[in-house]
Formats: sequence, structure tokens, C-alpha cells
Amino acid sequence: MPTTTSAPDDFFTAKIKRGDNIEPRDPMPEEYRRHLIRQISQHAHSEIIGMQPEGNWITRAPSLRAKMILLAKIQDEGGHGLYLYSAAETLGVGREEMIEQLQTGKARYSSVFNYPALTWADIGAIGWLVDGAAIVNQVMLQRTSYGPYARAMVRICKEESFHQRQGYEIMAKMAAGTPEQRDMAQDALNRWWAPALMMFGPPDAESLHSKKAFLWKIKRESNDALRQKFIDKTVQQAEVIGLKIPDPELRLNAETGHYETSPLNWEEFHRVIDGYGPCNRQRLEHHRRVHEEGAWVREAAAAYAGKFN
Repeated sequence: MPTTTSAPDDFFTAKIKRGDNIEPRDPMPEEYRRHLIRQISQHAHSEIIGMQPEGNWITRAPSLRAKMILLAKIQDEGGHGLYLYSAAETLGVGREEMIEQLQTGKARYSSVFNYPALTWADIGAIGWLVDGAAIVNQVMLQRTSYGPYARAMVRICKEESFHQRQGYEIMAKMAAGTPEQRDMAQDALNRWWAPALMMFGPPDAESLHSKKAFLWKIKRESNDALRQKFIDKTVQQAEVIGLKIPDPELRLNAETGHYETSPLNWEEFHRVIDGYGPCNRQRLEHHRRVHEEGAWVREAAAAYAGKFN
């Protein structure tokens, strides 16, 4: 259990200023610990829930190669959840407590995973856009101030890069395929574009947690800066494969060198986060059911481990 303090002491503050990692046994403010538990557990929940829309397509993948790649990706995401739950546990929170918070709606996960994957092109869009946005957001977390979180992100970012390339390959092949396949790819891009942009969180002026996250060097870049970085990169990727970003107001600002886009529907974002998206109920019900069905595995593993303690 970490040593917490009511206010940042000299040791904690000095390590943050130097850019050194805070480790589990280091003194830390209670607010810092709670912030990390919230962020890391929600990150873990997102990895686990994010397996669901893709899992539905394992049996329907169009080739054996595509099925093998998708299986590997889903397995990676399960591993990411494990790394992140383990990192959160070093802060003194139990795995079962985090799972209960997820299943009761007390803890949240990324809003993007509450949208349905309707076609095979959606699997491409998830890899290209959702995992692409995740990479942009998570690269900075390799330098986050909490050591176990930063170290977990090194491997996660490497694997997310594979996921992004897998998704982009699917979209490129479909965009170069039959008119029906091209239309399917464009439709998936149309539906996933805005949810992917919302993954970076609300505008900086509305973000409730950013100020302290910057102070403690948990975050290194703002929501808006990361979103802009993703937009600039992805617009060019879409042009290469001949797909059109679904934004009539999209334009390149010659002075700044950045693309400008339409305002996002943040009311929809908050509605989905609050549990009223297309698939919120389905995602949590599935998680509860599978968790209950797997209780005997956890009990057997605990009993086996107990023999050697």
C-alpha cells in the first residue's frame, strides 16, 4: 500500500519537479493516488470492454489470415487490461473492487466502445481510428509520473501500433475493392470518425481533471493538442487510400499548418458516458455474465496458488 499524505510533501514534489517516477512505496498525496486509480482502472476497463465489438467478428472474418490477426489483437487487448489492473493494484485498490465499480456503473470506460460494429469495415475503422487515437494519447503516458503505469504503457504502445496498421490495411483493401466494399469502408469511417475524436476527452476548458494531471505530470499534453495531432495525421492517411473525412467544414489552415474541423457534439459524448449510448447496456450485461461464468476458474486458480503460499 502506498504511503499517502494530505498534501504533497518535499520528497514527492522534488521527484515530480525532477521528472523522476513516483513508485508504489513512495509517499504521495491521497488525491494523486485517487486520480491514478480512476485513470488507470478506467483505461483497463476500456481495454477489456473494447474486446467485445471485435470478438463478435472472429467467426465472420473474411479469411483465415484475417481471423488469426483479429484473434491476436483481441488477445493483446486482454493483456493490456491485465497490465493496467496490475498497475492500479500497486496503489492499494483490489481487482475485484475495480471490477465491481465497472459492473455497477460507478467506474467508466471510453465512450467509443459503446457503438456497434455493424460490418467487417467497422473492424478496420476500429483499428485505424480507435487504436490510432489510442496511440496518440498513450505515447505520452510512457513518460507519465507513476512508474508502474509508465512501464506498462511501453509494451501497450508497441502493440497498439500493430493494431492500427491492421485496421488501416483492412480499410485500404476495401477502399481499393468493389464499389460495395468501398461504400462499406466509407460508411464505417463516417460512423467512427466523431467517436474517435471524442476519445481524447472534452475540450481543455471543460476538462475537470486536466489541471492536476499536468501539475503532477500524469499528463504531458492537452486533450485538444492530442486531438489535433490525430486529425492532422489521419486526414492524410484517408487521402492516401481515397476515403473522405466526413466533415464538410474540414479545411487546412495555411497559417497554422493544421486542419480545422466542425465542432463535436459533446452532448452525445456525455450521454454515452452516462450510460445512454447504443450499446452501453449490452456491453455491461455481457461483461457481468462472462465474469459470473468464469468464477469457477478464479476460485480454482486461487486454491491452486494457496497450496504454495
